[in-house]
Amino acid sequence: MCYKLSYSKLAITLFAILFFIPPSYSQTKKIKRPKSRVGVSSVDTFVQESFDLYDKVYKYDGYAAAGTPLDDDDIDVLEEALVEMTALSDSAPDIVSDLDGVGILKQGKATLQINKAKKVLKYSIATAKELLLGERKRKEEEGNDTENSDDDKSPTESEDDNANENNESNSETEAPKNISDDLEVLSKFDFVPGDKLLFFDDFSQDFIGDFPSKWNTNGSGEIVNIKGENWFELKSGYGLFFIPDVEELPEDFTIEFDLLTSGLNNKTSSTSRFHIYLSDNLKFNTGLEHYADVSLPFGQFGAFNIRVANYFNRGGGDVKSALKADIRAAVLNQPHIAISVTKKRYRLWVNQVKYVDIPRFIEVANVLNHIKFHINNFKDGEERVFIKNLKVAKGGVDLRRKLLAEGKISTNGILFDSGSANIQTQSYGIIRQISQVLQQDDSIKLKIVGHTDADGSDAANMKLSKSRAEAVKKALITVYKIDSNRLISEGKGESEPVGDNSTTEGKSQNRRVEFIKQ
Repeated sequence: MCYKLSYSKLAITLFAILFFIPPSYSQTKKIKRPKSRVGVSSVDTFVQESFDLYDKVYKYDGYAAAGTPLDDDDIDVLEEALVEMTALSDSAPDIVSDLDGVGILKQGKATLQINKAKKVLKYSIATAKELLLGERKRKEEEGNDTENSDDDKSPTESEDDNANENNESNSETEAPKNISDDLEVLSKFDFVPGDKLLFFDDFSQDFIGDFPSKWNTNGSGEIVNIKGENWFELKSGYGLFFIPDVEELPEDFTIEFDLLTSGLNNKTSSTSRFHIYLSDNLKFNTGLEHYADVSLPFGQFGAFNIRVANYFNRGGGDVKSALKADIRAAVLNQPHIAISVTKKRYRLWVNQVKYVDIPRFIEVANVLNHIKFHINNFKDGEERVFIKNLKVAKGGVDLRRKLLAEGKISTNGILFDSGSANIQTQSYGIIRQISQVLQQDDSIKLKIVGHTDADGSDAANMKLSKSRAEAVKKALITVYKIDSNRLISEGKGESEPVGDNSTTEGKSQNRRVEFIKQ
């Protein structure tokens, strides 16, 4: 009996040592894979898979140490490995429970190997994230243990931290921001939509459950109603494209649309992406000889890069890069995406933040005539992506010069919430240009005139148009510090249409704001 008691105490002591001594991290020297198997199937598989993934990450960590940039294939491998490693790490407690009833010596050997595998998984997960974010730096000294470093967190702790940061940034109890912070952002927002509408679709004319009438696809999608508004739900899959009926893009143009997501969380794959292609054809491919691709990351457990790539004349392109961007909170909160192409220059904004600005992204002029959307790696039925208010317009007109030269401009690029005078934030690029004219010449005074479409009564539209003109006036005064004595506002309601109020496009043209020099 005494022998058995001593044996039991020995086992408890052994497990305490193996499980509770904190691991040491020194990754300049590679951790060796165990040479022998334990003989417990689940343990041997766990250890083998952990070290297989570790070998992949360690290789790319070596690239970082040598200053060698990762290419797209490397990034794809790392992203897939990160998903696998996270799932494998989550399974570790189940593996430990498989040791119940196994002999004490085999338990000891198994526990050693499990801890070693957990150690390489922690390193691999932390390192893979840093590599994908472009922030990885190898430790210069061996044996540099940092018990409180991020590398020593368990994978689930790291992911929970990210999730908590996400939740805190979107919490209703978040401390209110100083309003001057928002004004500062708006005052610098420089996107200006094109002045001639080429395509617009808010899906208001489509029936729930149908595929939208102005689009094509080789997959599936449907109109859904969310809080009284129609949205187009895209379906995730490989080689699936959603193509709006845009026949030919000019040399200068803008693209705008709203995104909505549902079901995203800290388990959403790092490979979940929303692609926006400019293509040379209307077929279900990226492009035959020419295309440009920008993809937005939707993964939530890390800040993943916006990727950009171009391809021209079947010989590749000069641009293939990953841009640092943390848009996790944005994609959860109905972001507005804006794109401006001016000859070779390509710019992209998510809400009011400009993330892409490449001077020579469009290497060959007048060959990218069509727009295609593609999403992939979203969980079917759980993680959903919707699009609304796609607007394509011909650009190229500098509103500042036109106002100075002609004394009058009209724009439908200043947008308001439906039935409201609340200015949508993506409209401030135009208001900014107007402010620059006023700041340049102190003698200029402006009349601001609001117009509406014909929906609703004449009286209601007259009131709304006056309110909207006044809202623009207040924005110039508040955000851009223009003297109120230089501005007057007026509303014309639906009385002066420039488009057909029976069509979606015509209504969009009629909802406009005029600026007239006095």
